[in-house]
Amino acid sequence: MVKQKLIEMLAQAASQAQQLGKLPSVALPEVAVERPQNPEHGDYASSFPLKLARATGVSPLAIAEDMVGLIVPSPEIDTITVAPPGFINFTLKTDWLTGQVDSILAAGDAYGNVDLGQGSRVQLEFVSVNPTGPLHVGHGRGAILGDALANVLTATGYKVEKEYYINDAGSQVDAFYRTLYARYQQCLGIEAEVPSNGYLGGYMVDLAKEIISKDGDKYLSMPEKDALHFLKNIGLEMMITQIRNDLKSLGVEFDVWFSEQSLYDSGQYQTALSRLRQGGYIGEKEGATWFVSTVLGEDKDNVVVRGDGSPTYFASDIAYHYDKFLVRKFDKVINIWGADHQGHVSRMKAVVGALGIAPERLKVIISQLVTLRRGDELVRISKRSGDIITLREVVVEVGADACRFFFLSRSADSQMDFDLELAKKQSVDNPVYYVQYAHARIASILRLAQQRGIDYGDGDVALLTTEPELTLIRKMLLLPEIVEVVAHTLEPHHLAYYAQDLATVFHSFYTQCRVVSRDDEILTKARLKLVAAAKLVLAKTLHLMGMTAPESM
Repeated sequence: MVKQKLIEMLAQAASQAQQLGKLPSVALPEVAVERPQNPEHGDYASSFPLKLARATGVSPLAIAEDMVGLIVPSPEIDTITVAPPGFINFTLKTDWLTGQVDSILAAGDAYGNVDLGQGSRVQLEFVSVNPTGPLHVGHGRGAILGDALANVLTATGYKVEKEYYINDAGSQVDAFYRTLYARYQQCLGIEAEVPSNGYLGGYMVDLAKEIISKDGDKYLSMPEKDALHFLKNIGLEMMITQIRNDLKSLGVEFDVWFSEQSLYDSGQYQTALSRLRQGGYIGEKEGATWFVSTVLGEDKDNVVVRGDGSPTYFASDIAYHYDKFLVRKFDKVINIWGADHQGHVSRMKAVVGALGIAPERLKVIISQLVTLRRGDELVRISKRSGDIITLREVVVEVGADACRFFFLSRSADSQMDFDLELAKKQSVDNPVYYVQYAHARIASILRLAQQRGIDYGDGDVALLTTEPELTLIRKMLLLPEIVEVVAHTLEPHHLAYYAQDLATVFHSFYTQCRVVSRDDEILTKARLKLVAAAKLVLAKTLHLMGMTAPESM
């Protein structure tokens, strides 16, 4: 990438300036290169001299001028200029820019890939909703964030494993199967009371009826303990199958479905706690077992085993992360959690450190709440009240692509409104339609060329010198940088912004530049190459988001 090359050039110039005595021998700060918002400032700009001025006490303008004089000419760069109070601006050569059209086409589907990970192993765990009810729209946001991140990390050279953690142990599962048993009895005409902490949604009745349709009333003749055991396994399997299918309707599939119960059955839970106990991080007080997180800087200690001997979900998470890092040996673990888990992040990082793992190897993304709307009308969602609007209903109504784009349109740490009416609009007001229409429009141009028998393989890209053409090329060259930013920040919303920007620039180019012309075959071929490259870049962006790139609309 040009950006990385410029960073290296600036670092080398600063080092040489120190060797020549133009700069004091201090530790060089990190070099940053940005894309300036004002095109008059060039294609790239760096405030590196300003950072050096703070570290050395030398005038930033003097530093910038000295550095520019030491930068070795590059085939990509046309001009390098200095601007007050100490910026260095770079402008790319037009012939280099136009040549990138051929480079993009030659790279094909690999365009945009950047080798950052170099094969290191990343586990990405997301959704992981208790299998006690259908997925709702908030779960869909976490699912799309995780899936898009997996695509980007794979494109940047990481070996990614997507995992769903099945919470099949604990009090919530207990409430689930007791509710199911009560509904099963009620559907067979027997009075039964749903537990006070049970699940009241109509889906529990549907589950009971489905079990009856397959197995009849055979669980009534069993002792309650045995009936609960069978119904737990049957009910969980049915819910997990439903969750799996709902996610598949969004285009999300997991490599691993990991059982919480397996941590207890395999003994890893005890192994993890023993390791913490040996390190002095487990203590007993008030009749319970605690993780002594205050010795690691936390405000309070945390219960891992209650007084009645039952483990907390924090205890399960300790064992789970022991398994991730020390058994399966992932280099990095990324968890995407809901907003209600915000307070869990700090203690989880503390326990990872206590297990002897560098806490920075654990990354946690908190996915904030989603508000569902129909225009100005608020649509309320309540999982326990029975008024459930499921993720599947939303996908059926607006489509998987619209769901994916809207979920990725805001950063994970901000709450978002999902407007169902806007997501269905077949107009430029709908960003999903706007972006996909750009791809379909390009496809129609290329079909027209094919119908007219135009072979643009020998098109001369050097002819692409107008401002709309060069602006489109510049925008296409941003994709590898966007991919790199997403991989570093774990913020896939940058892809949605970029897709809209690229579509806007293409639509502008299309209105200003006739592509297929009977009067100028040579220019037609050059522009066909350009739009073919734009199609490839737009499709790659959509595919990184997990969306389709339609050939017609």
